Amino acid sequence: MLINADFSCRAALAPEHYQWVQSPQNGVERVMLDRVGAEKARATSIVRYAPESNFPHHLHPGGEEILVLSGTFSADNSHYPAGWYLRNPPTSGHQPYSHEGAIIFVKLWQMTVDETEHVAINTNDAANWQAQGGREICHLYSDIREEVSLQRINVGEVLFADAIAGGAEILVLEGTLIDAGQTYQSGGWIRLPVDATSQITAGANGATVYLKTGHLSQIIGIDAQ
Repeated sequence: MLINADFSCRAALAPEHYQWVQSPQNGVERVMLDRVGAEKARATSIVRYAPESNFPHHLHPGGEEILVLSGTFSADNSHYPAGWYLRNPPTSGHQPYSHEGAIIFVKLWQMTVDETEHVAINTNDAANWQAQGGREICHLYSDIREEVSLQRINVGEVLFADAIAGGAEILVLEGTLIDAGQTYQSGGWIRLPVDATSQITAGANGATVYLKTGHLSQIIGIDAQ
Protein backbone atom coordinates (compact mmCIF):
# COMPACT_ATOMS: atom_id res chain seq x y z
CA MET A 1 0.00 0.00 0.00
CA LEU A 2 1.33 3.41 -0.99
CA ILE A 3 -0.19 6.63 0.43
CA ASN A 4 1.69 9.91 -0.02
CA ALA A 5 4.71 7.67 -0.53
CA ASP A 6 6.76 10.05 -2.71
CA PHE A 7 8.69 11.93 -0.04
CA SER A 8 10.12 14.35 -2.58
CA CYS A 9 6.62 15.85 -2.90
CA ARG A 10 4.55 18.02 -0.60
CA ALA A 11 1.61 16.25 1.03
CA ALA A 12 -1.23 17.62 3.15
CA LEU A 13 -4.62 16.73 4.57
CA ALA A 14 -7.22 18.99 6.18
CA PRO A 15 -9.39 17.40 8.88
CA GLU A 16 -12.57 17.97 6.87
CA HIS A 17 -11.16 15.47 4.35
CA TYR A 18 -10.33 12.70 6.81
CA GLN A 19 -11.36 9.21 5.69
CA TRP A 20 -11.57 6.88 8.67
CA VAL A 21 -10.66 3.27 7.87
CA GLN A 22 -11.33 0.31 10.16
CA SER A 23 -8.15 -1.31 11.47
CA PRO A 24 -7.83 -5.09 11.91
CA GLN A 25 -8.95 -4.61 15.52
CA ASN A 26 -12.62 -3.85 16.31
CA GLY A 27 -13.17 -0.38 17.73
CA VAL A 28 -9.95 1.08 16.34
CA GLU A 29 -10.05 3.26 13.23
CA ARG A 30 -7.37 5.30 11.48
CA VAL A 31 -6.75 8.02 8.96
CA MET A 32 -3.71 7.15 6.87
CA LEU A 33 -1.56 10.22 6.24
CA ASP A 34 1.38 8.48 4.62
CA ARG A 35 2.15 4.80 4.29
CA VAL A 36 4.67 2.50 2.61
CA GLY A 37 3.77 -1.14 3.14
CA ALA A 38 0.84 -3.35 4.09
CA GLU A 39 -0.25 -3.90 7.72
CA LYS A 40 3.38 -3.79 8.86
CA ALA A 41 4.40 -0.49 7.31
CA ARG A 42 6.29 2.73 7.55
CA ALA A 43 3.21 4.73 8.45
CA THR A 44 1.94 8.04 9.78
CA SER A 45 -1.67 7.98 10.96
CA ILE A 46 -4.36 9.49 13.13
CA VAL A 47 -5.78 6.60 15.18
CA ARG A 48 -9.12 6.64 17.01
CA TYR A 49 -9.86 4.22 19.86
CA ALA A 50 -13.51 3.72 20.79
CA PRO A 51 -14.22 3.39 24.54
CA GLU A 52 -13.07 0.01 25.90
CA SER A 53 -11.19 -0.87 22.71
CA ASN A 54 -7.74 -2.42 22.60
CA PHE A 55 -5.01 -4.06 20.56
CA PRO A 56 -3.39 -7.33 21.63
CA HIS A 57 0.21 -7.16 22.80
CA HIS A 58 2.58 -6.58 19.88
CA LEU A 59 6.12 -5.48 19.06
CA HIS A 60 7.32 -2.44 17.12
CA PRO A 61 10.49 -3.51 15.26
CA GLY A 62 10.90 -0.03 13.78
CA GLY A 63 9.78 1.94 16.83
CA GLU A 64 6.66 3.97 17.51
CA GLU A 65 6.09 7.68 18.15
CA ILE A 66 2.78 8.86 19.68
CA LEU A 67 1.16 12.17 20.55
CA VAL A 68 -2.13 11.82 22.44
CA LEU A 69 -4.61 14.30 20.93
CA SER A 70 -7.74 13.61 22.99
CA GLY A 71 -9.08 11.21 25.59
CA THR A 72 -6.73 8.88 27.46
CA PHE A 73 -4.45 6.38 25.74
CA SER A 74 -3.21 3.48 27.85
CA ALA A 75 -0.49 0.89 27.38
CA ASP A 76 0.02 -2.00 29.76
CA ASN A 77 -0.42 -0.34 33.19
CA SER A 78 0.34 3.25 32.20
CA HIS A 79 -2.24 5.90 31.27
CA TYR A 80 -1.58 8.98 29.14
CA PRO A 81 -4.18 11.77 28.84
CA ALA A 82 -4.25 14.25 25.95
CA GLY A 83 -0.97 16.11 25.65
CA TRP A 84 1.40 13.25 26.40
CA TYR A 85 4.22 12.52 23.91
CA LEU A 86 5.70 9.01 23.76
CA ARG A 87 8.55 7.30 21.94
CA ASN A 88 8.79 3.51 22.09
CA PRO A 89 12.13 2.45 20.57
CA PRO A 90 12.71 -0.37 18.07
CA THR A 91 12.07 -3.89 19.44
CA SER A 92 9.84 -2.54 22.24
CA GLY A 93 6.31 -3.86 22.70
CA HIS A 94 3.10 -3.10 24.54
CA GLN A 95 -0.64 -3.76 24.78
CA PRO A 96 -2.44 -0.49 23.93
CA TYR A 97 -6.05 0.26 24.88
CA SER A 98 -8.38 3.03 25.98
CA HIS A 99 -11.12 2.89 28.58
CA GLU A 100 -12.70 6.26 27.76
CA GLY A 101 -11.68 6.46 24.11
CA ALA A 102 -8.76 8.36 22.59
CA ILE A 103 -7.37 9.90 19.41
CA ILE A 104 -3.63 9.70 18.86
CA PHE A 105 -1.12 10.76 16.21
CA VAL A 106 1.15 7.80 15.46
CA LYS A 107 4.35 7.30 13.47
CA LEU A 108 5.54 3.71 12.95
CA TRP A 109 8.76 2.20 11.67
CA GLN A 110 10.57 5.56 11.45
CA MET A 111 13.35 5.19 14.04
CA THR A 112 16.95 4.07 13.69
CA VAL A 113 18.10 0.88 15.40
CA ASP A 114 20.41 2.83 17.73
CA GLU A 115 17.48 4.58 19.44
CA THR A 116 17.00 2.70 22.70
CA GLU A 117 15.39 5.04 25.23
CA HIS A 118 11.69 5.28 26.05
CA VAL A 119 10.41 8.86 26.12
CA ALA A 120 7.29 10.10 27.93
CA ILE A 121 6.72 13.86 28.18
CA ASN A 122 3.67 15.68 29.52
CA THR A 123 3.36 18.72 27.25
CA ASN A 124 0.66 20.15 29.55
CA ASP A 125 3.36 20.81 32.17
CA ALA A 126 4.40 24.47 31.86
CA ALA A 127 7.88 23.52 33.06
CA ASN A 128 8.47 21.72 29.75
CA TRP A 129 7.98 24.93 27.73
CA GLN A 130 10.62 27.57 27.04
CA ALA A 131 10.60 30.97 25.36
CA GLN A 132 12.81 30.86 22.28
CA GLY A 133 13.04 33.29 19.37
CA GLY A 134 9.71 34.92 20.20
CA ARG A 135 7.91 31.57 20.42
CA GLU A 136 7.08 29.14 23.17
CA ILE A 137 8.62 25.73 22.48
CA CYS A 138 8.27 22.35 24.15
CA HIS A 139 11.25 20.24 23.07
CA LEU A 140 10.34 16.57 22.70
CA TYR A 141 13.24 14.79 21.01
CA SER A 142 16.45 15.59 19.16
CA ASP A 143 19.28 13.60 17.57
CA ILE A 144 21.53 14.01 14.54
CA ARG A 145 18.66 12.99 12.24
CA GLU A 146 15.62 14.86 13.51
CA GLU A 147 14.18 17.40 15.91
CA VAL A 148 10.67 17.15 17.36
CA SER A 149 8.84 19.84 19.32
CA LEU A 150 5.54 21.52 20.01
CA GLN A 151 5.56 25.22 19.15
CA ARG A 152 3.18 28.09 19.81
CA ILE A 153 3.18 30.43 16.82
CA ASN A 154 2.05 34.04 17.05
CA VAL A 155 -0.72 35.52 14.90
CA GLY A 156 0.52 36.11 11.36
CA GLU A 157 3.97 34.66 12.07
CA VAL A 158 5.69 32.70 9.28
CA LEU A 159 6.49 29.20 10.47
CA PHE A 160 9.75 28.83 8.52
CA ALA A 161 12.04 31.75 7.73
CA ASP A 162 14.38 29.71 5.49
CA ALA A 163 14.39 26.65 3.24
CA ILE A 164 13.87 23.42 5.22
CA ALA A 165 17.08 21.44 4.77
CA GLY A 166 15.81 18.08 6.00
CA GLY A 167 12.11 18.43 5.29
CA ALA A 168 9.36 19.04 7.83
CA GLU A 169 6.11 17.61 9.12
CA ILE A 170 3.44 19.67 10.87
CA LEU A 171 0.27 18.72 12.72
CA VAL A 172 -1.99 21.57 13.85
CA LEU A 173 -3.05 21.08 17.47
CA GLU A 174 -4.78 24.40 18.21
CA GLY A 175 -5.63 27.50 16.17
CA THR A 176 -5.01 27.57 12.42
CA LEU A 177 -2.23 27.58 9.85
CA ILE A 178 -2.60 29.10 6.39
CA ASP A 179 -0.67 27.67 3.44
CA ALA A 180 -1.18 28.70 -0.18
CA GLY A 181 -4.72 29.93 0.54
CA GLN A 182 -5.74 26.75 2.40
CA THR A 183 -6.62 27.02 6.10
CA TYR A 184 -5.68 24.05 8.27
CA GLN A 185 -7.54 23.81 11.56
CA SER A 186 -6.80 21.46 14.46
CA GLY A 187 -5.92 18.08 12.97
CA GLY A 188 -4.55 19.52 9.74
CA TRP A 189 -1.36 17.80 8.56
CA ILE A 190 1.33 19.09 6.21
CA ARG A 191 4.55 17.38 5.04
CA LEU A 192 7.20 19.42 3.23
CA PRO A 193 10.06 17.78 1.30
CA VAL A 194 13.79 18.36 1.71
CA ASP A 195 14.88 21.93 0.87
CA ALA A 196 11.30 23.14 0.48
CA THR A 197 10.46 26.78 0.96
CA SER A 198 7.18 27.72 2.55
CA GLN A 199 5.14 30.74 3.59
CA ILE A 200 2.98 28.88 6.10
CA THR A 201 1.63 31.41 8.59
CA ALA A 202 -0.38 31.27 11.79
CA GLY A 203 -4.03 32.36 11.53
CA ALA A 204 -6.04 34.95 13.42
CA ASN A 205 -5.73 33.21 16.79
CA GLY A 206 -2.19 31.93 16.35
CA ALA A 207 -1.43 28.22 16.34
CA THR A 208 0.06 25.42 18.39
CA VAL A 209 1.71 22.78 16.24
CA TYR A 210 3.61 19.52 16.43
CA LEU A 211 6.74 20.04 14.34
CA LYS A 212 9.29 17.46 13.16
CA THR A 213 12.22 18.55 10.99
CA GLY A 214 15.23 16.85 9.43
CA HIS A 215 13.81 13.34 9.23
CA LEU A 216 13.08 13.29 5.51
CA SER A 217 16.72 13.64 4.45
CA GLN A 218 17.19 9.90 5.06
CA ILE A 219 13.95 7.94 4.91
CA ILE A 220 13.86 4.95 7.25
CA GLY A 221 11.28 2.40 6.12
CA ILE A 222 10.43 -1.04 4.84
CA ASP A 223 9.76 -2.33 1.35
CA ALA A 224 6.40 -1.46 -0.15
CA GLN A 225 3.91 -4.27 -0.38
